[in-house]
Amino acid sequence: MIANALESWFAKVKRPMPWRRRPSPYFCWLSEIMMQQTTYAAVLPYYERFLKRFPTVEKLAAAKEGEVLKAWEGLGYYARARNLLKAAKEVVRDSARTVWPRTAAEWAALPGVGPYTAAALASVLSGERTPVVDGNVARVFSRVWKLKDDFSKLPARAKLAARLRPEIEKCRVPGDFNQAMMELGATVCTPKSPACTRCPLARACASRQDGTQADYPVKAKKKDLPVRKVTAIIVRDAKGRVLLVQNREGGLLKGLWELPTVEQAADVTQDFTHFKLEQTNFRAMRPDAEFRNPKVVPLTTATRKALSALDSSW
Repeated sequence: MIANALESWFAKVKRPMPWRRRPSPYFCWLSEIMMQQTTYAAVLPYYERFLKRFPTVEKLAAAKEGEVLKAWEGLGYYARARNLLKAAKEVVRDSARTVWPRTAAEWAALPGVGPYTAAALASVLSGERTPVVDGNVARVFSRVWKLKDDFSKLPARAKLAARLRPEIEKCRVPGDFNQAMMELGATVCTPKSPACTRCPLARACASRQDGTQADYPVKAKKKDLPVRKVTAIIVRDAKGRVLLVQNREGGLLKGLWELPTVEQAADVTQDFTHFKLEQTNFRAMRPDAEFRNPKVVPLTTATRKALSALDSSW
């Protein structure tokens, strides 16, 4: 019942996403990586911009990391961009041979491709009957079956995938079945105020029957984020370049450029004839700052926001 209902519904309402019009491995893979932790509306302009810069996987594989990070700038979770480049180099094994994965296991062997992404790509591109479980799918079926698992954990997602396997075995087109589940969570079974009257699974939904949709999925209590306060400086030279430093260490911001930070060093006073000067002095935290064009190098989001507040052209 679930498979037929989802496929019939999807055929009528699926959104005309550009990678659906031309479901090539490169387009689908790029879209899936970009859609991780990000909405379709937010991804679309980045997807189009990225493809203009790197229209083929071969172009991407030949790029430098800084170029890829610049094209990704503003989308966040920059490890995705770095893994995208690494995976492209694996796919393009030499100048004359590009080899794409076919199975979910082969896709999962690429950097940055987890179980959900691997299942999605294998089902859409190769017809493999492996169900996907992302946040949207977990929300839909936690409500349909009143599941109280913590779907932020991989074991819970694997358990749900196993429960969905008999359903994908019944469907006509595995790729459509997987996309239908994701589409339902993104457009109908939304986190707040789900549109249950438009849901193809409304009759089978246990939480709808007793009005407890808002109780699912069960979420662990979030911890308060620690606050880090820093002082940064903005310095421009005569050519319009900005004084920046590159994050050369590991972590989320590796390879990105940011404003140099400073710490208060000393306060001095000086008496003049007509006034008294009180001067606060700061010391640079990094000695390797250099003037760079912010339109060329990849910037951290905080740096881009600070520069845009002064000059919207940045």
